[in-house]
Amino acid sequence: MANNMEIFEQWESKIRAYCRAVPTVFASSSNATMQDENGKSYLDFFAGAGVLNFGHNNAAMKRAVIDFIEKDGVTHSLDMYTSVKRDFIETFVETILKPRGMNHKLQFTGPTGTNAVEASLKLARRITGRENIVAFTKGFHGMTLGALTCTANQYFRNAAGVSLDYVIRQPFGCESPCKGCSLGCGMESLNALRATFEDPASGVKAPAAFLVETIQAEGGVRVASREWLHGVQQLAKDLGALFIIDDIQVGSGRTGNYFSFDGMELDPDIVVLAKGIGGFGTPLAMTLNKPEWDEHWSPGEHTGTFRGQGISFVAGKVGIEYFKDEVFGKDVKTKGVFMQQTLLRVVAKHPELQLRGKGMIWGMDFGVGEPVKAIATACFQNGLIIGACSGKGEVLKFIPPLTIPQEELERGLKIFEEACDKILGVAQ
Repeated sequence: MANNMEIFEQWESKIRAYCRAVPTVFASSSNATMQDENGKSYLDFFAGAGVLNFGHNNAAMKRAVIDFIEKDGVTHSLDMYTSVKRDFIETFVETILKPRGMNHKLQFTGPTGTNAVEASLKLARRITGRENIVAFTKGFHGMTLGALTCTANQYFRNAAGVSLDYVIRQPFGCESPCKGCSLGCGMESLNALRATFEDPASGVKAPAAFLVETIQAEGGVRVASREWLHGVQQLAKDLGALFIIDDIQVGSGRTGNYFSFDGMELDPDIVVLAKGIGGFGTPLAMTLNKPEWDEHWSPGEHTGTFRGQGISFVAGKVGIEYFKDEVFGKDVKTKGVFMQQTLLRVVAKHPELQLRGKGMIWGMDFGVGEPVKAIATACFQNGLIIGACSGKGEVLKFIPPLTIPQEELERGLKIFEEACDKILGVAQ
């Protein structure tokens, strides 16, 4: 049976994007494998842009969700109390927050990360009485207007149709110089920003918050330095602004720890989570607010029809349970080292490339977009799904499910290496 995509072409909006890079109709999926209507299998190194950290149709989650549905569990509850929400909260608090000495309040927002970002910005402005947000070059925080203001990519910003104001854009602080970057990243630019804010004649008002990703996933897998992150946090504190970490794509275990900032001794006022916290590919998003800041909300000031997702609470609880001991995190870190070593072998053959990442998120920077498209297409033809990112589509991003079997991880990386050798050539 041939894939029939005519119905999509005829009726679905032109806005669709990912499907253009993987032109087939998928029919089933399991862990790190997807299968199309023709029965061809593909290794998934995209994983729903980080949603499927625990794989497609995770067996433990599937069993829990089926049991929940068969017992007529409450699938939609707005923000009413349900037993499955209580189970999720208790598991998250006992497994994630308490071991880290965190007492943040859990605020469930609308079902996507951008809505959680919107909530964090509203709260920061409410607390401080200020308007501006400091956001960073290459950053991605969502598509709704407030979050889009903080998103850097001009392609996305141009679609807004209105002026995107109240943001102070600053260079991101990469831990090592990124390929082709001329934005003045690092501590020098942060020190200059501090001097600007501290100069009473600068004309620049203190911001409500600093919004930062520890690893810019959509921005090209750019990893922030520990020194820079601490510098941003201290500047926020000194200015009476909030320090917000957007951990939407690189949280929920992606780096081997639950939070991407674990072990860095950071103390964010708000943490934004989504994607992987729903576990099963079902939507869930939330902010973690320090209690003294959460007190500034009044009931119902930020709502969302789909913030009481029963299936997401059930599957998400199973996802949290992966972190009850250190075995899962150690396995992720081991696989991450393997990915790094294998991809560095590719860089050794093609020294014009640059590799960046941490844990099980890696980005291969080609500098330009043309070879990226060709290599991604070759990978797809040979059974590997991988996506491009960054402003010019010049980076291929590797984010397979954290649960991927080692043999499939090796096979997927081999497909990529062979595609690079074919498209770029290998020096004799």
